Amino acid sequence: MTRQLLHRMVGGVIDLGTVVLYALLLFAVTRGIFAIAEKVVPCMPYLLTKHNHQTPATVNPFQRSYHTDQTDSELIQQILDGNKAALTNLIERHQPFIYNIAWKMTGSTADAEDLTQETLIKIIANLSTFKHESAFQTWAYRIAKNQFLNDQKKAPNIFANSFEELGTRLDAAPNTDLSESEKKEQQEAIREVRLQCLSGMLLCLTKEQRMVYIIGEIFGADHNIGSEIMEISKDNYRMKLSKARKDLYNFMQNKCGLVNKANPCRCHKKVTFATENGMVDAKNLLFNRKEYSTFKEQLAPDADFLVDDSEVKYAELHQEHSYKTKFDKKNFLIKILEDANWRSRLNLN
Repeated sequence: MTRQLLHRMVGGVIDLGTVVLYALLLFAVTRGIFAIAEKVVPCMPYLLTKHNHQTPATVNPFQRSYHTDQTDSELIQQILDGNKAALTNLIERHQPFIYNIAWKMTGSTADAEDLTQETLIKIIANLSTFKHESAFQTWAYRIAKNQFLNDQKKAPNIFANSFEELGTRLDAAPNTDLSESEKKEQQEAIREVRLQCLSGMLLCLTKEQRMVYIIGEIFGADHNIGSEIMEISKDNYRMKLSKARKDLYNFMQNKCGLVNKANPCRCHKKVTFATENGMVDAKNLLFNRKEYSTFKEQLAPDADFLVDDSEVKYAELHQEHSYKTKFDKKNFLIKILEDANWRSRLNLN
């Protein structure tokens, strides 16, 4: 039958009945193949219809395009109505961002954990005071900003406390050339040196500069959101961000070989000194771990990074900062959910 149809079509004898008959035959054959495939591979319908699906980037609360299936306001209302699951969802949505800001602010995972816990507890304790006059993320990250800037712990900068001191230490650290095979063998430790050095640079900024830079440059917040969180004017926010960028750029332009090839400092040339002096432990890396992602991988590709062409290279390097995405379920949140005082305070079911 199919042969006859093809013969009639090739021969140019095409009528409406032939077209309809051919279409029905093609539909039947396709449906039959699909039915067989569905029995052999149960997930085939999904694969055939979702083949273009891609995992979306992390929803960035510092972007104006911030949108989620359930809004923060909806979750807050459910929490105030006693819904424990809503509390878990709200915390898990914002915990990674708060933690990773704290991590870059302090350079210490332990201090970041403490600051994150303290910040989230303050946010939870004050949910009933949220008046919806601003976006929840603005209100919540203001609390985070105040917590971080008022924290009295001194960041344990293993490098230096100023750009001048950091530059002096880098110059004093001897350079050791590595062969290509040695570079390959020590590539994990070399990346650790780079990440530690980038973290050290951030810690040379003042606390306020650091906070503005992390929000504006690494998270890509525009001047509207950034100024609201920092509680300053848009002009003042732009000025402070520009100053932080300039300080970092000037240091890296004059010292970092990754930004300016004329500079002699190279991560692979410093790795021997760093490992021999205990700054890098190849068996216990601080930043370069397989379970960590990067800001660049986690944030939406259309983030509004306001940088000049001359600053692109160093901005990209700071986008490679480690980003923690997975958190222990048996954390303080579980303690809150199980604590009778908190359950009563939040009216949790």
